[in-house]
Amino acid sequence: MKRQTDGMSETMNEHVSIRAAEKEDAARLLEFIHPFVAEHRLLPRTEGEIDLLVRTGFLAEVDKKLVGFASLEIYSSKLAEIRSLAVSPIYQGLGIGKLLVARCVEMARERRILEVMAITSSEEFFKGCGFDFILPRERKALFLETFQDPYDVSDPEHIER
Repeated sequence: MKRQTDGMSETMNEHVSIRAAEKEDAARLLEFIHPFVAEHRLLPRTEGEIDLLVRTGFLAEVDKKLVGFASLEIYSSKLAEIRSLAVSPIYQGLGIGKLLVARCVEMARERRILEVMAITSSEEFFKGCGFDFILPRERKALFLETFQDPYDVSDPEHIER
């Protein structure tokens, strides 16, 4: 895999593998997502939530080192969501996130789920994976926030406690 860095291309010798997550991966996954939670890039997850995400999740590994994760949360036969997508910063930009999303979408297709959504602050990334704001027949998803997010530091009234 090649990575663009300051206009120069460097070759990554490591082999990236994507595999289905297993129950035994839960503890190291919880540790893996911790920095993303600390940076408010992912929502905090309990051990129970991680156990559920692992059931339909995929890991990216380089020499058995965990470097990425994504899960498909299935709501019904009509709808699923890409959840907890994270790739270690040093491995970002190499296509690992796209491979993880592709595996989640593949699982949705295998299970004949009609639509897959992603709630994200990285809309260009998901557009590059084939996602769009408008579904066929001009349908759109609309959201209503029912409480203030305690992690939203962009809110001027946010107070660290």
